[in-house]
Amino acid sequence: MSVGIVVFPGSNCDRDMHHVLRDVIGYDVQYLWHEDTMPDGVDAVVLPGGFSYGDRLRAGIIAAHSPIIRDIKSMAARGTPILGICNGFQILVESGMLPGVLLKNESLNYMCRWSHITVENNSTPFTRRLQIHQKVPIPIANGEGRYYADKDTLERMRQNNQIVFKYEEPVNGSTLNIAGVCNKEGNVVGMMPHPERAAEPEINPSGDTSSRLILESMLEGTAVRN
Repeated sequence: MSVGIVVFPGSNCDRDMHHVLRDVIGYDVQYLWHEDTMPDGVDAVVLPGGFSYGDRLRAGIIAAHSPIIRDIKSMAARGTPILGICNGFQILVESGMLPGVLLKNESLNYMCRWSHITVENNSTPFTRRLQIHQKVPIPIANGEGRYYADKDTLERMRQNNQIVFKYEEPVNGSTLNIAGVCNKEGNVVGMMPHPERAAEPEINPSGDTSSRLILESMLEGTAVRN
């Protein structure tokens, strides 16, 4: 399976993701520069965390207009699994591929801490190996991670099963404690927590590396699509 990791100016979790996907899980992985076109043979795409363009104007807004985003939108429309983590989630929202917005944390501070999320939807390409309501220990690291959607949008999301992850307890003021969402079709997922930072026991104080299942699920997700 071939996974492309999109690199923007200011990405800083791309190498962590590359290591986990290649060395821990065993995927064929390649970096994709944001100004290039999408090469053939990419089965899934990951937009990693970081501070694309220094979060100028608004986190993710400039990167959302990068040339490669056009190709990613086309792939998403064909059902290709697309995962955005932290800044990648912000980019997916700003590009219109996911509903809602990501605002500054309620505390107005950058936060870096361990948290727990619960699985609300296990039918996406990134949650097939997880159980509904499974609790997953995972770190967060963001300054603009507070998910918000208006009442009508939330109702549509509930009807379409688009809420994928919730924080087990209030973390940053996110609406309904939402930590991750998907598009209506379910193949595009964005989440604020970092599964790549909890995928190995050496860097996970809980010893529970179930967050790795989010990345391993891509194997089944692409198999279902194909």
